[in-house]
Amino acid sequence: MQIHNKKSGITLIALIITIIVLLILAGVSISMTIGKNGLLTKVQKAKELSEISTEEEYVNLIIIDSY
Repeated sequence: MQIHNKKSGITLIALIITIIVLLILAGVSISMTIGKNGLLTKVQKAKELSEISTEEEYVNLIIIDSY
């Protein structure tokens, strides 16, 4: 009976450590996605730069076409 309790204790400690590691990884993932230099910020910048480039290309095509 005592051996069984020791195995349960080790399993409980392993479960707690696993949960803590998963919470840390989830926090890092959320930080990388939403943070100041996160993925969403970079996507927004890329979208804006793409729209600016598209407009510049359109203006250049109009200028070339007018000659």
